[in-house]
Amino acid sequence: MASGGSKLAIFASIAANLGIAILKFIASFFTGSSAMLSEGIHSVIDTTNGLLLLLGIKKSKIAPDEKHPFGYGMELYFWSFIVAIFIFSLGGGVALYEGIKHLTEHGSLDTSPKMMFWNYGVLIGAILFEGASLWIAWKEFRKVHPTGFKSAMAASKDAASIAIIIENAAAVIGLLIALVGVSLTYYFHNPVFDAISSILIGLLLAYVAFFMAKETKHLLLGEAAIEEDLEAIHQILSSYDQIDYFGNIKTMHLAPEEILLGANINFKDNLTVGEIEPIIKEIKERIVAENPKVKHIFLESDSISKDA
Repeated sequence: MASGGSKLAIFASIAANLGIAILKFIASFFTGSSAMLSEGIHSVIDTTNGLLLLLGIKKSKIAPDEKHPFGYGMELYFWSFIVAIFIFSLGGGVALYEGIKHLTEHGSLDTSPKMMFWNYGVLIGAILFEGASLWIAWKEFRKVHPTGFKSAMAASKDAASIAIIIENAAAVIGLLIALVGVSLTYYFHNPVFDAISSILIGLLLAYVAFFMAKETKHLLLGEAAIEEDLEAIHQILSSYDQIDYFGNIKTMHLAPEEILLGANINFKDNLTVGEIEPIIKEIKERIVAENPKVKHIFLESDSISKDA
């Protein structure tokens, strides 16, 4: 997703989460619901995460300098990793703590119609707002990745876009869990269900954090381009009769829309340096035309074996 699309989805998510967090805390204060408190904390963390992702996008646009000749594109991956830590330590941790605390203390929970109105009103409203935010994020994501969900998520290297989609999806699921927990609590007049729903929300956030950290880790370590991009490079090099062999093709994402490419090429022995140079220039131009994300290309003329 282009940065403009990412920012639109993030701004929509921040606006929704900030308003919803306030409503959740008000409802939690009047009802004493641990699930509602966990959801309020969840929304605050999602709001903070949105701000961190905006910071990552801004820093990733800093121009290259002597200390970072390839730019600051990986700043986005770093801040996305911080977001994963926030979700795990604050979101998942606090939700689990509140749920276990209320489960062991066996505290009372107001189940009057007035309190039921507060919880249901906030939860249903939050589901609508979070659902709208998720729809906006997904719509922007699909503009760039119109394929199936699984393949699109695997192909995308835009950590901010993925984080917003996963966060919003987790928020909707968490709200549904809270809604079920509150409903069972009112029906059976038993606060245990409310505590259990808080624990389930904590486990959900812990899993989301683990998934995001795992995906971002690959990008921070320098993940290669997807198979389709590598195949396109292979086809371009294969189209030249002047090349005997090529190999040692290495790629790395420096940012969602920035790829570093290196390869060894063994030209036919009868070619002179003057003949090789324009061929290399043409190869680079064709690769960039095929995939504009390839910003840095290093092709080395070398004698390599066919199996390299």
